Amino acid sequence: MRDDSISPSAPSAPLRICIAGAGAIGGTLAVRLAAAGHQVSVLARGQTLQAIREHGLTLHDLHGTAHARPAADHRPSFGVQDVIFLCAKSQDMAGLLPQVAPMVGETTVVIPTNNGVPWWYFHREGGRFDGQTVKAVDPEGALAAALPLAQIIGSVLFITAEVESAGVIRSVNPHLMVLGEPSGEMSERLLRVRAAVESAGIEARATDRIRDKLWTKIIANISTNPLSVITQGTLQQLYGLPELREVVSQIMRETLLVASSHGARVDIDPLTFLQLGEAMGAFRTSMLQDLERGRPLELAAIGDAVLEMAERYAIPMPITRAIVSLARFRGEAAQQQRAPQTPAAPQPAARAA
Repeated sequence: MRDDSISPSAPSAPLRICIAGAGAIGGTLAVRLAAAGHQVSVLARGQTLQAIREHGLTLHDLHGTAHARPAADHRPSFGVQDVIFLCAKSQDMAGLLPQVAPMVGETTVVIPTNNGVPWWYFHREGGRFDGQTVKAVDPEGALAAALPLAQIIGSVLFITAEVESAGVIRSVNPHLMVLGEPSGEMSERLLRVRAAVESAGIEARATDRIRDKLWTKIIANISTNPLSVITQGTLQQLYGLPELREVVSQIMRETLLVASSHGARVDIDPLTFLQLGEAMGAFRTSMLQDLERGRPLELAAIGDAVLEMAERYAIPMPITRAIVSLARFRGEAAQQQRAPQTPAAPQPAARAA
């Protein structure tokens, strides 16, 4: 595997970069890239859009505190971009892709950053399932049809961040982004984007085996996110408490078998992985944050898609399947509790006998 993570990159000329989705990850990227001198715009809505327009974005991370005032709108009013980072949850991609389409030119690079198995996974994959669709995340093929797959560069983000308030993000761990062409080509555009990200103070690597890194993140996500919804546990608890650590380990083992069946070479020592996870501290997973805020859970990409990948090779995943099912029940119950109650229809008055 070739990994362009050590050799220095040439300084990158400023790029026109749109961050589509200004949550914790999108906000982190927007501030860091703007601080590096790139022309950053943000596609946002609601309170987040209002906060960015009034006060800009503030990021507290290991670099200190940085502030940026990127152009922000709820419409794609920024013109054709050099790079677009899609920073929405996987279940929101179907609505987001048509929004960003007017900003996509012939040479625009589109980089999805969402968790789980991406809809483009089998694009130029080169194996027996090359060109097929991941039904769990793109059941009708709408995502694959919304944007040219040839303009996508894959990414795996190892960034932990939380939104403290609208427009204010805190991240307490180092930032790492791995980038790769679905075809495995070490292209000029890949290295250009890598240099731009690196210029922003984010460790950036370019690889010719992006799916290997995807599976590393998929294993981390599926072994902790659904379980955190059930237990309300932080990463420190999930990886550290013996009773939870055992469940995490079993899910990891099941998922590693699926990854290897799909040809991925996952350079992972499970014990080290658990130790590193525990060391991340009392961080709440993105899925737990969504549960607490009453948002839909990202179970299709993080859970269902992995189970679908397992079924392609008839691999049973009993522990994983049970945990994903319980997380879905917990998420749906939370949604029902938050849903506005419809007043009961008035009953006719009882008539005296």
